Amino acid sequence: MSILLIALPDIFRGIDIDPLAPSNISYLLWLIMGYLVVTAVLVVSFGRIGDMYGRTRMYNLGFAVFTFFSILLAVTWLQGDAGAIWLIVMRVLQGIGGALLLANSTAILTDAFPTHQRGLALGINSIAAIAGSFIGLIIGGVLAPISWHLVFVVSVPIGVFGTIWAYFKLKEAGERHAARIDWWGNITFAVGLIAVLMGITYGIQPYGGHVMGWTSPMVLGLLIGGVVVLAVFAVVEARVAEPMFHLSLFRIRAFTAGNIASLLAALGRGGLQFILIIWLQGIWLPQHGYDYESTPLWAGIYMVPLTIGFLVAGPVSGVLSDRHGARAYATIGMLGAAVSFLLLKFLPVDFAYWSFAIILALNGLSMGLFSSPNRAAIMNSVPPRQRGAAAGMTSTFQNAATVLSIGIFFSMLILGLSSSLPTALRTGLLAHGVPVDAAQRISELPPVSTLFASLLGYNPMQTLLGPQVLAQVGPQQAQYLTGRSFFPSLISGPFGDGLTFALVFAAACCVVAAFASLLRGGKYAYQEPTAAPAPEALGDEVNGSPVAETAGEEHDRTAVGVGNGHVNGNGHALAHPTTGRVLQGRVLGPDATPTPAVLTLVDRSGRQAGRVLSDDEGHFRLEPPSPGDFLVIATPRGSDGSVAPRATQVSVSTVPVDLDLVLDRRAVGRS
Repeated sequence: MSILLIALPDIFRGIDIDPLAPSNISYLLWLIMGYLVVTAVLVVSFGRIGDMYGRTRMYNLGFAVFTFFSILLAVTWLQGDAGAIWLIVMRVLQGIGGALLLANSTAILTDAFPTHQRGLALGINSIAAIAGSFIGLIIGGVLAPISWHLVFVVSVPIGVFGTIWAYFKLKEAGERHAARIDWWGNITFAVGLIAVLMGITYGIQPYGGHVMGWTSPMVLGLLIGGVVVLAVFAVVEARVAEPMFHLSLFRIRAFTAGNIASLLAALGRGGLQFILIIWLQGIWLPQHGYDYESTPLWAGIYMVPLTIGFLVAGPVSGVLSDRHGARAYATIGMLGAAVSFLLLKFLPVDFAYWSFAIILALNGLSMGLFSSPNRAAIMNSVPPRQRGAAAGMTSTFQNAATVLSIGIFFSMLILGLSSSLPTALRTGLLAHGVPVDAAQRISELPPVSTLFASLLGYNPMQTLLGPQVLAQVGPQQAQYLTGRSFFPSLISGPFGDGLTFALVFAAACCVVAAFASLLRGGKYAYQEPTAAPAPEALGDEVNGSPVAETAGEEHDRTAVGVGNGHVNGNGHALAHPTTGRVLQGRVLGPDATPTPAVLTLVDRSGRQAGRVLSDDEGHFRLEPPSPGDFLVIATPRGSDGSVAPRATQVSVSTVPVDLDLVLDRRAVGRS
């Protein structure tokens, strides 16, 4: 995406299209947003397919598809409208390969690394992504002026190498579960999400006499209809036997809180890159002596502190979250991001670069502090057999929120521009000798054209005024009007008005994301249960109650904390002081519904160290007598024998541990 943003001016010049003409604005938007829309729609389906047929296989296919359409983009020979449509279609199809990669890469890393190393692994992966984005800015700025075709050619050898390397080196480490494709779920999800994202895309564009299209019947129909279809999708997924996505995963607190935080973080930062590019390319760089043609490259260079901050914080926060859990780091990261957005709000439009660089570095550090721990916590919380679908849903939240964020940020900037830019533009043009009719005509143009001129690093005055008007005002005035100071000075005030709204919104999203992250609970990791040993094999007693007896007795369904030496002859807990060594969570049945159960805690010597009866919703709480490794045995209560007991190894330290136990059905032939 970054290499495309930098190369857009050269691409449109190459296919001989003026992207600022009202009839061509949709080309610009879809070339930017089409890839994001298709990846947001398809990642869940491809993640589920990866769960069924193999994640590395789908990942390899993604590399091949992405590379194939990179070639077709590079060989574009069409001009004008046909060339723009070709690029958009090929970019959308390239997004299919991107969706295959996104849907399965996180799940593959989660399969390959143990729980205590996943934060580090995902942190390193985020370094690769951010480094690639930064390199894309630089390469795009260097190659696009030579030939815009090269910005697509450069990804071809990388894609070929990735396809071959992944085919020979990546091995399937995850579980594969045969299942039928949920066609109704896939169709309703795709139709609903496409409608919503298309509505957002067209809402930014002018409609009739309005500066934006949010009141357009088509936009309203797409948004409302899309939401209705997504509601139908939720109903379908709750009823089908093999859903595309198990909505019951949202009963896992760590998964739900992590995804809410991720969605809000993407909503806050999604439009940030566009805002910064507009700020730098359209205003700050020209005011500081840079030619419009060179601003795309220098904008990428001046945003280096943002990248450095993320590169530093990503792996460090991943390692720390592996040891201490994600809650503190992700929460602090979102609060830091909110502070950075508010600090940007208080910067003057013509800022001192050192202050801008420090704030960018703070934002990068904060986002890096949040990203790796949050993603690791989400992936740690789900069963291995559902990691592909879970990673896909997380990517969908992020990509859909990014599209929505772009729509919101652009809308706020357009509102800010529309309130003051027309008057400022008309007054400024008249003051420099532009005829009244020309000044009035230019001031009535949609503000979105001015916004995209800044995004593309164009000098719009030369295009808008035209050679005839420039000839009328004289050489000196023409040079000033088309120079590096008139347009940036003119737009800086209205831009600042819109920027304030956008940054306050971003800060608010990050604060709410911090609150959601705070609610995720303590350190939590789903442990794939091992087969439960026969209770009689344990053989030890606590206060005269053998494990074999206490694991199967009938008792009230009340969750109680149990510690060593605090269980009476009936297995009920006596009063016990609360310690930091808490093991708490929920027991879920094979269909992920809450299941009452007996929880037995066994130490490494085979002795019962604690016992608890969950409540009707499956909630339980244990207090181990000391730090160490324990076996937790969950035995379903009131079962007809079709559900087997499960046992899971856990490590307990001085901090609370969250643990959800998912029971499996008893294998056929076993009693």
